[in-house]
Amino acid sequence: MISQFISGVSAKFNPFVRAQRMPRLFLSMLPPDSRTSMKISVSQLPRDSAEKGSLSVTFKDGMEMSFNPEKVKIKEVMAEVDRHSRMLARKENLTSG
Repeated sequence: MISQFISGVSAKFNPFVRAQRMPRLFLSMLPPDSRTSMKISVSQLPRDSAEKGSLSVTFKDGMEMSFNPEKVKIKEVMAEVDRHSRMLARKENLTSG
């Protein structure tokens, strides 16, 4: 996963619900030093909560992607995040080169 263009991640999930596993997997794929380069916000819902989980990723260009963990799989999220990160990398290469 290309994480150098991510400026913020916000995750809300219930750790006891299998369908809300995607935000936990996404957070585990972030590099260990990501706390210094991006704003990470995590909230765990209680066991009996009826509230839905969510994952929101903000990029350095201001674009924000929101995902519903019960409908989207981790591979789809990774593909979307990598696609936008590659686009930002191309823009950076064209402007600096």
